[in-house]
Amino acid sequence: MIYINQQMFLNHVEPERLDHLLAGGWRHFGTFFFRYSLLPEPGRLREVIPLRIRLDRFAPSRSQRRVIERNRDATITIRPSFIDDQKEAIFERHKERFSDNIPDSLHDFLSDQPASRPCTNHEICVHLDGRLVAVNFLDLGRNSASAVYSIFDPAESSRSLGIFLILTGIGYAKSLGLKYYYPGYAYRGTSHYDYKKRFAGSEMLVWSRGWRDYTEDYQ
Repeated sequence: MIYINQQMFLNHVEPERLDHLLAGGWRHFGTFFFRYSLLPEPGRLREVIPLRIRLDRFAPSRSQRRVIERNRDATITIRPSFIDDQKEAIFERHKERFSDNIPDSLHDFLSDQPASRPCTNHEICVHLDGRLVAVNFLDLGRNSASAVYSIFDPAESSRSLGIFLILTGIGYAKSLGLKYYYPGYAYRGTSHYDYKKRFAGSEMLVWSRGWRDYTEDYQ
């Protein structure tokens, strides 16, 4: 396994450079950019797998079509990102799902100017009867979209809002004529990020060999 562990701070990233960074396996929270190939866990090292979806190869699966149908009554709003009390309240409920590495605030993931710093970022908001229930914060490059962070109200877990946010993000990226959608990191072997591996057209970054089609035998 190749070892990569790099970090840097960038206050402003042009769309073309964002594409280049994403293609190199970089992620960011606010102005802090990072990439790492191994995740230390008690007794083992886990291989990190950056993922992206080739939008020209994507088509929703049967189960994903059911998720779309389940949320037909939702209202979707897309706009430049900002943090407010509504989103912070959802975040507080959302983080109750985690037992370790529990974040403190949305400000852990977004800058003080989330719509423009370090790059253009739009939020995809899901409302039910006027009530905000989920948000996907999405970076926009020249050819790529990348999900920085997503939150949803666990009280609506029957709607599979995490999957729905990815599907709406893919739809938005396709409407902009983009080539790739980056859902973030997953890990080799089973983890709570496995849902990211279940999208048609997925590619994975094998650190020593570059991007290739994702296959389930790379578990």
